[in-house]
Amino acid sequence: MNTDPVFVEDAVIQLIEPVSTCLSTPVHYMVCEAGFEIKEKHAINNIVSDSGQTLQYLKSVRSLGPVCESVHLHLQSLTVEQFEDCFMLWFQWTNCSEIFLEMLPTIKGPDATAIALSLMKLMSCLERALGDVLLLIGKECPFLLRDLLASQELAKVFGQPVMDVLRVFIGSPDGLNLRNILWHGFASPQEIPVKYFSMLLFLTAGLGQLLKNYLLQTQTSLVHRPYVAFTGLEELHIFPDLNQELLSLAEELVMKSNIVLRNMVPFWITAVTSFRQSRFADCVILLLPQLESGLRLLFTRVNKCPSRLMTAESSSLYTTFDEMLAKQLNSEEVNQLPLLLGESAMDDVGAIKSHTLIDPIMSCGNYYRSKFHPAALLKKQVLKCIRSITVWSNLPVVPEKQVQEIAGLGKDVDFPCIFVTADIFSQLQPYLPQNIRISGDPMNSLLTENIIFLSPVLQLILILITLELISIHTVCEKNASDYQQYLKFLKFILQYTENLVTYTSPEKNKWDETVTLTKKAMLKIRTFLGKQIALARFTKAFRRGHLTIVVEKQLKISRQ
Repeated sequence: MNTDPVFVEDAVIQLIEPVSTCLSTPVHYMVCEAGFEIKEKHAINNIVSDSGQTLQYLKSVRSLGPVCESVHLHLQSLTVEQFEDCFMLWFQWTNCSEIFLEMLPTIKGPDATAIALSLMKLMSCLERALGDVLLLIGKECPFLLRDLLASQELAKVFGQPVMDVLRVFIGSPDGLNLRNILWHGFASPQEIPVKYFSMLLFLTAGLGQLLKNYLLQTQTSLVHRPYVAFTGLEELHIFPDLNQELLSLAEELVMKSNIVLRNMVPFWITAVTSFRQSRFADCVILLLPQLESGLRLLFTRVNKCPSRLMTAESSSLYTTFDEMLAKQLNSEEVNQLPLLLGESAMDDVGAIKSHTLIDPIMSCGNYYRSKFHPAALLKKQVLKCIRSITVWSNLPVVPEKQVQEIAGLGKDVDFPCIFVTADIFSQLQPYLPQNIRISGDPMNSLLTENIIFLSPVLQLILILITLELISIHTVCEKNASDYQQYLKFLKFILQYTENLVTYTSPEKNKWDETVTLTKKAMLKIRTFLGKQIALARFTKAFRRGHLTIVVEKQLKISRQ
């Protein structure tokens, strides 16, 4: 890692050059100029132009310009009461009508940052609601917005001309592409014409009218997907509360930082203001695109590719988080940004960095670990399973007479499975800390209860998962054949656990099948480990000392 202060200082000094826009010339023309060229009004059926099956985006934007202006002037003329009376019913299909009803003041007294913020919220709510509508007919919602807007399902509900209008506004890099240029931090507040915001607000209400007609014709109802709810919020409260003094310091940092573009400063200042007013969702919406914009600026400087700061054309990909945080550039050269990130990347403003108020936040940031990454969620689930399994030994003891009956009936089938389980663990034991043991005696567990017998088996699987988590980043070092074998093994473990859940459920209660299933699973696991495909990786992790620390920590937590 290159943390040489001279290298860092040189990279940051280059950021001082002023940047007036992050929109490339064609994109800037499309967004800021094309829709203002035609003054006379067009017939409504001619506002979107196409050539065969291909939309003519530039011509469509020019034609839409006067229509957007008329819509904007109409909405500006409405009182709040008139606006609510006219549109409240038609925003309900979005499942967040209150957000749309709060947008009229932004239109009547336009503040550039407020327009951009409201537009980002509008487009997010609209995208979510359109996905719900698609599921009226389709079985799966497309991942990309452009595919959602181009779907036949939405065209069937709203009509193709309406969907073409939406594609001009938010669905293609060839059009205005308002959603991407705002949410990815390319557009500054003053570059978004307010009339486009007014038009999208008006269109959202129009979609509500069209949807109502479709639902009446088909005698169906719209069902909204549940929102994601974050759990364990107390785990996220790791940073100290921000007082007014710290917020003032944040504003000072914004004005002096070399990774904050001058034309983006209003976003940052409004974000701090939103935080002061406890409008935390607005604060996050404003900051996320600016975090991407700031990192993109740093990325283009340290990798000496200034053109990547601008929006890409339709034939190229935009420079977004995926590429900025990748190990290599498209040219297969090493990406310098990950090498630069860390505390050294905070050296832009030494006077602020050295301020005592900032020390607690910096300390928390240095020790922060992801809470919602799949690997972090898996670790949390493994710990939960460990805690659960450790209490199985407290289950009631089976009477002696029944133990003898179980032993007599199950000896031929069950004992080999016990031996295989013990054999697998003996293979793993040399690569584990000396104090790590599978709790309980598998032999006695079987004679006590079939339920308790599963405890050592599941403990063994949890140990395997723990080992995989520790060495997950070495998977890319495998050759193609070993990689496929490795994936096949993991899929087998997954299938076994899923079948185990099914067989042991109160509805199935198939305990004999469970024993047979477990026996086969243990034999396959032993065979796989015996080939040393996984053990080589386990040894490497153990030698690095990671294994001992992580496993001991997990067991310590499970005992609490």
